[in-house]
Amino acid sequence: MTLKRLCGALALLLTPALAFAHPGHGDNGLIAGLGHPIGGLDHLLAMLAVGLWAAQQQGAARWALPCTFVGTMLLGGLLGFEGLDLPSLESGIAASVLALGLAVALAVRPPLGLAIGATALFALFHGVAHGLELPDMSSPWAYAIGFAAATAALHGAGFALVRMLPRAAAPLVRLAGAASAGAGVWLLAG
Repeated sequence: MTLKRLCGALALLLTPALAFAHPGHGDNGLIAGLGHPIGGLDHLLAMLAVGLWAAQQQGAARWALPCTFVGTMLLGGLLGFEGLDLPSLESGIAASVLALGLAVALAVRPPLGLAIGATALFALFHGVAHGLELPDMSSPWAYAIGFAAATAALHGAGFALVRMLPRAAAPLVRLAGAASAGAGVWLLAG
């Protein structure tokens, strides 16, 4: 699949969400779930970074990091639906943007267990935040399917970008990671 086709497919996937940019359309939560990871800079940067970082890895880490993130995020979403609020939730999310951005910028390849543990911790913060922001009158299941699908698409976009770019573009990916880390510092300071 070419980068042009991937971008076209992603645009088509996200186009329906643009039509529902304003609340009150009576959706069952799916549209809200699709829009939540895309609508916040912190979530968007972290989820793209997971895909970028996974593409920089070798072996099982390439699929384990995104799968761990989505699975743990769903678990966090369930906890959020039940009203569990983690201490320093927003700081944890901002720290994930910083750490994942640094991981991409430095192209680190830690042991798989450490990478999975860090990814799971970050995903838990994002999932709880998603769960706590369940819109009124929405189906939690439809909302969860939406935010999981949008997250997987963002991971896939980051992964595909790295894998489809020529090796000479690797410094640009690392620069994008540094920019994301800078945004994480800004979020932590704010």
